[in-house]
Amino acid sequence: MTPLSARSETIFAYGFALLLGLALVLATFPLDFLLPQAGGPWAPQGDAAQHAIAQRYFLGDAWRWPPLHVANLLAPEGLNIAFADGIPLLALPLKALRDLLPAGFHGIGLWYAIAWVMQPLAAVWCLRAAGEKRLLPAIAAALAASAMPAFINRYGHAALTGHFTLLIGLGLYLRLVRHQSARLWLLAVLTSVGTLLVHPYLGAMALALLAAVPLTLLLRGEHGWFAAGLGVVACAGAVGATMAAFGYLGAKGDGGYGDFALNLLSPVWPWRSWFLGGLVGREIDATGHGGWEGYNWLGLGLLAGLLALLALTPRAVAHALRRHAGLAIVLLGLTLLAISFRIGAGTAAVLDLGPPPGFLEQFRASGRFFWPVGTALLVGTIALLARLPRLGIPAALLLGLVQFADAQPNRTAIASWAQTREPWSVDAPALRRLFAEADRLTLLPSWPCVTPPDTIGDHARQLQVLSLAAERPLPANTMYVARWRGERPRCDDAATLAAPLAPGELRLILPGARDAALATMPGAATACTPVGELLACRLTPR
Repeated sequence: MTPLSARSETIFAYGFALLLGLALVLATFPLDFLLPQAGGPWAPQGDAAQHAIAQRYFLGDAWRWPPLHVANLLAPEGLNIAFADGIPLLALPLKALRDLLPAGFHGIGLWYAIAWVMQPLAAVWCLRAAGEKRLLPAIAAALAASAMPAFINRYGHAALTGHFTLLIGLGLYLRLVRHQSARLWLLAVLTSVGTLLVHPYLGAMALALLAAVPLTLLLRGEHGWFAAGLGVVACAGAVGATMAAFGYLGAKGDGGYGDFALNLLSPVWPWRSWFLGGLVGREIDATGHGGWEGYNWLGLGLLAGLLALLALTPRAVAHALRRHAGLAIVLLGLTLLAISFRIGAGTAAVLDLGPPPGFLEQFRASGRFFWPVGTALLVGTIALLARLPRLGIPAALLLGLVQFADAQPNRTAIASWAQTREPWSVDAPALRRLFAEADRLTLLPSWPCVTPPDTIGDHARQLQVLSLAAERPLPANTMYVARWRGERPRCDDAATLAAPLAPGELRLILPGARDAALATMPGAATACTPVGELLACRLTPR
């Protein structure tokens, strides 16, 4: 048989990755999930609802400065959609095209499709940067990357499915340590900014991978390290300028660095492994906050490939670590950051190093910082396996196939989540009619006034009410956000309840504020009527 030309192998490699990504999207996500419209009969849930609300309000608002500002959510102060994980990188072009989109459209489902298609494509691009350009190793990389458990397990949080940005960042590192050019550094700058606009956590990881370029060159004793350092400064400067221009600076969160950390056993803990999942009953956790954010099972294919490399060619592994010492140091630093100051192994905290520095409180879900490590291990393992004589390429392909098969329970779980159709817990048709007659919505209790544990369920009702209001979108007083500026928003519902209703205002009272509203709100007895478990209060309708 005549061997394929290099060009044909490239075309077939990217073609396979593209078809694989499209097939996985079609097999996993229903059409109404990918392309939502207003008036749906089912309610979005949890964080996915938060993200969809933010995007819908953003798409329905006028262009403002900063570009991510939404005036009608958290009115009158407004909201930066990045603080509600609204994926600005996608939201901005969608807003430019909003006149062509269906009423009530948002891009959260569409982002899943983009991420799942890009993941295998970016893996092939990254593997080629490692010098491996043959077809079968590329197929192995596409299969294995699409099956990385930490990637698949991001359902419910669309922005964080953007693991392909880490593959692009790693691919840029591999190209830049071999040859620097203005074009590559410009791509690195654009990648850094774009990844920030997907999610700040991913943006920080991408910058860390690029920072390994000058460190590796310096440790090799090569002169290009200084120019590479300037390139990293340009990337960091572009990210900082974007954060300033787009309103990111000054944001704060709930803190709690270490609450959602990487458990030392997590990379080898086979939760949702098709081959080994029966050995464990749940995610591993030593913090008491659950193991989801620290979930980093590497997959049986990758672990088997790593063990094979260490057994068959330890010198090649040691040589690769020396050649990429800067990257190894960066990955070690990210691992330590992921583990946090309270180190857990299994179900026990084995070491507590005390309070962390204050700036680390921004990284509450520190376990995520292991994602670039898993990405680098995957690409490096396939590249090194494929170089073994005779058995290398079959071994790399077997790694990809085993990794893909091992991830089946994770694929089943995300497909089940995407296909779930939860009914509205509020009277959606009645609320849509009320929203059509209102000029603004005051929803009580507001988000800061719903304190955990929320036994009444007002947090879930808030998201459902705001999901309905976002279909217009109707100006609303409150929103659940991941970050905010200044001090945490305070509960001032008592003052809001004490104020009389304004013309055009629809004041919706959830069960948690019902007693206070009936006792303190002027005219509550005549202005409020039940709508299911809610009270709808307004002056004479228009």
